[in-house]
Amino acid sequence: MNQWDRVALTLIILGALNWLLVGLANMDVVATIFGGTTSVISRIIYIIIGLAGLWAMRLYAKPRAEEKHS
Repeated sequence: MNQWDRVALTLIILGALNWLLVGLANMDVVATIFGGTTSVISRIIYIIIGLAGLWAMRLYAKPRAEEKHS
């Protein structure tokens, strides 16, 4: 796992915890800290977390490629 994979995983975990709080307590931590869901900084954070999710999708193919070389 390289550095970008670790960064992406960390962001995905933070995003998942935020969604957990939305589901359990109706509290969006990102929106609370950064001024609402429509503020520019909140939207940037949501975009970064979404991009981390897209980056992590490539990890599904990675183990198969490594197994073929073993």
